[in-house]
Amino acid sequence: MIEISDNAQTHFRKLIEREALPGLGVRLAAIHPGTARADVRLEFAEPGELQGDEWAIDCEGFTLWLDADSVKFLDGAQIDYTAQATGGQLQIRAPKIKGETPDASASLVERVRWLVEFEINPQLAQHGGHVSVVEVTAEGVVVLRFGGGCHGCGLADVTLKQGIEKTLMEKVPGVTAVRDVTDHDTGTAPYVPRDAA
Repeated sequence: MIEISDNAQTHFRKLIEREALPGLGVRLAAIHPGTARADVRLEFAEPGELQGDEWAIDCEGFTLWLDADSVKFLDGAQIDYTAQATGGQLQIRAPKIKGETPDASASLVERVRWLVEFEINPQLAQHGGHVSVVEVTAEGVVVLRFGGGCHGCGLADVTLKQGIEKTLMEKVPGVTAVRDVTDHDTGTAPYVPRDAA
């Protein structure tokens, strides 16, 4: 399930012994799991601070409490600690925290939403923009709405045709076209103003 290196266990044990609180353990949870913003939260917890549905993992000298709703996202996680001259570095790798790429048996909508969330939107975010999926028709047409810096951007058509549509059609079998339903005249902070493009 979760692999905690001996170095990480030693590090946690020293910190817990320093606090000298009975039953103090470490709680691990996934924050915004299954999304591009997914992250982990690691904190010390006393027994009275637990919800009661956590999974308990017995370690050398302490307990690691795993948030119940986070279990499937933290399965296969690795926690390690590397001592360095300036202190140390705790590393947590959780390969499933953002969810798993839908396979070919997933619906067209699931596969489109996944690609938009985890590949297309992170690229658009570099320019302060994003897109949301409005609809995926039975004919495979993906209908999008631009937001942020892409709303009203003079390069939105280029982004749509040469970037988004090309990516979706190459990576999601069944997508036949991509359409934009954004009213670009109402954009208030475009990355590139329409009259400059």
